Amino acid sequence: MTSTNGRVVLRWVTAFALALMPALTVSARWLAAAPASACNIEGVERIVAIGDVHGAYDRFVDILKAAGLVNDTLHWSGGRAHFVQTGDVVDRGPDSRQALDLLRRLEAEAPRAGGAVHALIGNHEVMRILGDLRYVVPGEYQAFVTSRSEETRQSFAKQARPDLRDQVVKDTPLGFVEMRVAFGRDGEYGKWLRTHDAVARINGVLFLHGGISPAVAAQSCDEINATVRRELTSGLDQTRAAPLASLAAREDGPLWYRGLTQLPEADVDDILAKQHARAIVVGHTVTTTGRVAPRFGGKIVMIDTGMQPAYVPAGRASTVEFLNGTLTAIYTDSRDVVH
Repeated sequence: MTSTNGRVVLRWVTAFALALMPALTVSARWLAAAPASACNIEGVERIVAIGDVHGAYDRFVDILKAAGLVNDTLHWSGGRAHFVQTGDVVDRGPDSRQALDLLRRLEAEAPRAGGAVHALIGNHEVMRILGDLRYVVPGEYQAFVTSRSEETRQSFAKQARPDLRDQVVKDTPLGFVEMRVAFGRDGEYGKWLRTHDAVARINGVLFLHGGISPAVAAQSCDEINATVRRELTSGLDQTRAAPLASLAAREDGPLWYRGLTQLPEADVDDILAKQHARAIVVGHTVTTTGRVAPRFGGKIVMIDTGMQPAYVPAGRASTVEFLNGTLTAIYTDSRDVVH
């Protein structure tokens, strides 16, 4: 979709989505209310964290199995473990919808065994909510195609001026409208994502997608989560109008910041103190080695090892495990104690 005509298409999609919503009503079982605070969870015996998935569903499944979180039928087998997924399930790879659906199911199943799933929001989930589709790949649209998609596309094009309709059809992939509706305010995925946090603190370890910058460090975990949630719900129009002024989308915000990979230890210690945390685990920035990378004795742990091969050809799936005071990196072919 070209940028100019893409903006034309997006101008109509919200109004059209409202008309389409009755045909795309979703099951209420996925639309749970926002959970209690994820910022003061203590006494968890085992924590497992996985970084950026980017539509790499098969690798996501493989690493979940390697970590013992799912069985062969892809149902929760992690017992009382807490599983943290640090965002960026969508974009760059074709199978993001499958990965989201699996994550949603595990989120529902884990509590029955005494465990929990903390599905955090990444910058690409925010981009999808805001209508920034630069990194959507064809397979992601295709995942939303139905037998009525051509009819939907033609109906959508009729919202445009007559002289633009042919171009709108050309620039609108099948499944585009359905995907935009699904990630809208009341859509299946959009409504679900908006119930989730940007940050979680478990056993004194802070988990998030990008990182805590010095500019944000004074804000508490709960404050960050409340602000991001407001910006993506009641304040969505304002966020869309000025995204770089929002905590959810600004460069030094918790979903975009990359500086923890470079800050000196003294600055990291200051951030940890302000966040009342002993360590911070982040995705977002792919490690140069393709392996989990701790800094300063595990005060910072980088877990994005490039799961999506179309994005990082030499990357791999990985996870980190906190268990009995030991930090272990788990790959599909090995387990390495890193701290």
